[in-house]
Amino acid sequence: METPDAASPTMTGEGCLRTSAQLDPCPVSGCPFTRTRDPFTDKATSAPFKCSAQGDFDQPAFMADGDITIGGIFPLHYRVELPTTDYTNKPSAAQCQGFDSRAFRWALAMRLAIDEINNNTDLLPNHTLGYRIFDSCATPVTAQRAVLAVLNDQESAQSSTCSGGGPLLGIIGESGSSQSIVVSRTMETFKIPMISYFSTCSCLSDRKQFPTFFRVVPSDDYQVKAVAQLLRRFGWTWIGVVTEDHDYGRFALQGLKREIENTDICLAYHEMIPKDFRRERVLEILNVMRKSTARVVVVFSGEGEFYPFLSEFMHQNITGIQWIASEAWVTASILAETYPFLAGTIGFAVRQGYVPGLKEYLTTVNPQRYPSNPLVQELWGALYGCSAFPSSTGTQLPLCTGQETLSNQHSAYMNTSSPRVTYNVYKAVHAIAYSLHNLFQCVPGNGPFENLSCPDISNIHPWQLQHYLQEVSFSVSGEKINFDARGDSIPSYDLINWQRHSNGDIEFVKVGLYDGARDAGRELVIQDQAIVWPGNQSKAPLSVCSDSCTPGFRKATRNGEPLCCFDCVPCDSGKISNQTDSIDCMACPEEFWSNTNGTACIPKIIEFLSHRDTMGIVLMVTAIAGSCLTIAVLAIFLHHRGTPIVRINNSELSFFILLSLTLCFLCALIFIGEPTSWSCMLRHTAFSITFSLCISCILGKTLVVLAAFTATRPGNNVMKWLGPVQQRIIIFSCTLVQMIICTAWLIASPPFPYRNTQYQHSKIILDCSVGSDLAFWCVLGYIGLLACVCFILAFLARKLPGNFNEAKYITFSMLIFCAVWLAFVPAYVSSPGKFTTAVEIFAILASSFGLLFCLFAPKCYIILLKPEKNTKQHLMGKAVK
Repeated sequence: METPDAASPTMTGEGCLRTSAQLDPCPVSGCPFTRTRDPFTDKATSAPFKCSAQGDFDQPAFMADGDITIGGIFPLHYRVELPTTDYTNKPSAAQCQGFDSRAFRWALAMRLAIDEINNNTDLLPNHTLGYRIFDSCATPVTAQRAVLAVLNDQESAQSSTCSGGGPLLGIIGESGSSQSIVVSRTMETFKIPMISYFSTCSCLSDRKQFPTFFRVVPSDDYQVKAVAQLLRRFGWTWIGVVTEDHDYGRFALQGLKREIENTDICLAYHEMIPKDFRRERVLEILNVMRKSTARVVVVFSGEGEFYPFLSEFMHQNITGIQWIASEAWVTASILAETYPFLAGTIGFAVRQGYVPGLKEYLTTVNPQRYPSNPLVQELWGALYGCSAFPSSTGTQLPLCTGQETLSNQHSAYMNTSSPRVTYNVYKAVHAIAYSLHNLFQCVPGNGPFENLSCPDISNIHPWQLQHYLQEVSFSVSGEKINFDARGDSIPSYDLINWQRHSNGDIEFVKVGLYDGARDAGRELVIQDQAIVWPGNQSKAPLSVCSDSCTPGFRKATRNGEPLCCFDCVPCDSGKISNQTDSIDCMACPEEFWSNTNGTACIPKIIEFLSHRDTMGIVLMVTAIAGSCLTIAVLAIFLHHRGTPIVRINNSELSFFILLSLTLCFLCALIFIGEPTSWSCMLRHTAFSITFSLCISCILGKTLVVLAAFTATRPGNNVMKWLGPVQQRIIIFSCTLVQMIICTAWLIASPPFPYRNTQYQHSKIILDCSVGSDLAFWCVLGYIGLLACVCFILAFLARKLPGNFNEAKYITFSMLIFCAVWLAFVPAYVSSPGKFTTAVEIFAILASSFGLLFCLFAPKCYIILLKPEKNTKQHLMGKAVK
């Protein structure tokens, strides 16, 4: 059949529909025309005909006439059994199964609200509201049939004409998001606004797709934020998710994934409860839950889909699960009564409120008062397991009076102490009523439409009501109600904990709240001490893939596994982590190092050659002993200065050598201790000048020895050029060159204290930087040059006659001196930290001792132990044997 235009009625689905442009009832004589196609020309033709239903919609409903009609769609049954189709016979009607007394209470709340409004002289005076309530059986297909039945008049299924009822301006429905999507898209064609009391899918906030949709329940965008904050609050980083296979479950999962993205929360698994319940598929899901290490399971599902799933779960002996309930089932009394293992469940429920007269109204409903309403008969069968009238079906229940007393034990139906969804239904009806009231109060010339016009009260269009719905603001039970630009209400949830009493009953206890109007990060408030966890535990269960990494360790992800699964790796040296589950270790500042546990940065050990170190003490004692020994030799020489062995070896130069050696020993002490600016400059210059002085004296003595033996040749007058004055000039000149080099060094780039933090990362090595490497090596090179010249000259004079040829000892002393300092260079370059200084001190002391022993030990031996050899004849080799 061709799609009708805006002005013509048509028959579709269950009967005669009125369009958004034609909301007044069809004439009593019937719908005058129907559009058909000529089979030969394929052109549309119009022919007079009477309205007739194309099929029966035999689902029971509540109906009442009024000036304005409001539709209502509720999931009065859990599920529907679709008929078999053999394509040879007309399929029978779908059978709804599993009466839901909780949803029946919602439907009665709509009737109660409408009756209250009709009896209110202040709200909608002179106007009455009618209603048509149908069952969706919690299924989108049946919800589609229900909305088509709502759009038709109450008697369309029994009459061949369109009966006269009030115009349909709005619909209250639905609970399931998938059903609401179907209903809203159908209503959009006719511009009829729809207010949902329990559909939370975030997809319904899209005004482009659902321009006529409103709701008095928060969107799942806020619920998933609340769930994500709850998971973070209790440290549940490894979770499973079970959803229904509908838009509600799919969009809730998407929202939750978006909220936990870039956090330390991971999904261990995600499973969907199949639309068509199959035990094999449910067993597969339960097997995944049994094998998983995730102990926290978030469930986004309606109670109708979740009820049979829990029935299988109960028989599988799976324990230790912490259930996180969505608002769709967190206050489902039938689940709490049927499955006691759900004690400890925690989840977010829509805000509760007060519905005046609800309890009394519910107690007035019984089979005797409504004998022809099969829903009431099913209610009695669900509550008491009996029937007030013989059943027409094959299932026979025991007969009862139909006037049995309702009590609080029937909590699924009689839960009136803290109504939530029921309260939402109550608010939705009042939202339409207040919007109509504002519409009727419109003053011509001050209206919201074109030319400041007001709606025609005798012909109100649904889109006009929608405008007032968008702007409505009123209060019910102390709560302010309004809608934002997307048709959503203010986000607010109660945190509910399922707690078992001693008698076995489960109570829904409020232990916190989530208020989306609060500042970011402060929306969730929890009373931790009020929560009772599964197994009556007072401590929240753990649900992690890997245990937390303690301070001193960092998390290292495992290849191919979620971020929540990791290994704990100790921090590298020089890095710390002072928090649990650190992603990375922090490097310590340059002058700090990590402690043994890697949890804190501590100041680095400052290392230098100290007077308190064992090595420093040994070197200091050795230097002092060397200087004392040198002074002792000097004293011996002074005491025996008149003996031949002292005089023949040039006593003045010997005294100079001993004084310079004493200074060489003492300058080693400057290298010990914490480096300062003055000590750094002094240690290198003192060392170089004293050694230059010492080698210069030895060089002068070598020249004198060489000249003395060559002067014995006839005509050789060389000794007159090497007298005492000339010797002093040679010593002063050679030393002056070194002093000039040191002066230039100190002026251009002097040595300075240096904190070396790179050689050993755990220590700060205090040392003296030489400043100018060129000057340092020039100083050493000059000393080496003097030593080489001295060595060569002494080597040439080694075979000169005489029992005491000092050239031999000078040669040997220079050989030791050069060997020590040649070995010093590689040792100095490669030695770490304070050992660099120790090597330099060792070279100074070793070379000083070498000079002292080689030059003066033989003389002291003769002076002290062999005085008979201390004669001129013996020294000249002329002694009589």
